[in-house]
Amino acid sequence: MSRLPAADPSPWGAQVQAVARRYDHEFGGKAFDLPPEVEEMAVFQDWIAGTLTPRISTPFWESVKPRKRDRCLDIGCGISFLIYPWREWEALFQGHEISSVACAALTARGPQLNSKLFKGVTQGPAHRLEYEPHTFDMAIATGVSCYYPADYWATVLQQVKKVLKPGGWFLFDAINPEAELAEPWAILETYLGAEVYLEDLDRWPALVKAEGARVVSTKDYELFRLFKVKWDA
Repeated sequence: MSRLPAADPSPWGAQVQAVARRYDHEFGGKAFDLPPEVEEMAVFQDWIAGTLTPRISTPFWESVKPRKRDRCLDIGCGISFLIYPWREWEALFQGHEISSVACAALTARGPQLNSKLFKGVTQGPAHRLEYEPHTFDMAIATGVSCYYPADYWATVLQQVKKVLKPGGWFLFDAINPEAELAEPWAILETYLGAEVYLEDLDRWPALVKAEGARVVSTKDYELFRLFKVKWDA
């Protein structure tokens, strides 16, 4: 039985709970009861066939490849340790995820895959990173920002800054509202239980700058834009 995160008194608590339920449902292998008009959408057919995920996943390592022994925090990790080439990178993985089902899968299978690289997974939302300051060489958050308003991400940036080592990288993606896939995918996600926020891409660099960091570079993919962020010492 899945366990949702404890009640969150923040303004984002209801959305955090909704996203947790949506992914507990999917990772738990449960069927979604959707209207026929949604099931007729091409994006739904691709999702069911398993061809959508590769299209919308953001390969963050194309911008910064984790190095051997780097301590990496994957925020909203899902089951990435089981499917991304962490063993090839030989980087130390710490997951942070709100889905209890995903956390349970990682806890069970991560040590079997590589007990030296897998450093555990914490169940919690992105705005609560309760780790020692300056712990990580890199933090990653892909497929996360789209579920929350921009002011939420300001809090996430503050949290990431605290746990990153000086000079460490933060890689996150944001949905491109102009992408052909954006509106159909947002509709699908809403029916799956988690509203998607179609923020203007121009908001993100300004948001990053307001939190004392800078966007070093960006890279566009079919649905998301990846931001490569650093805080200067």
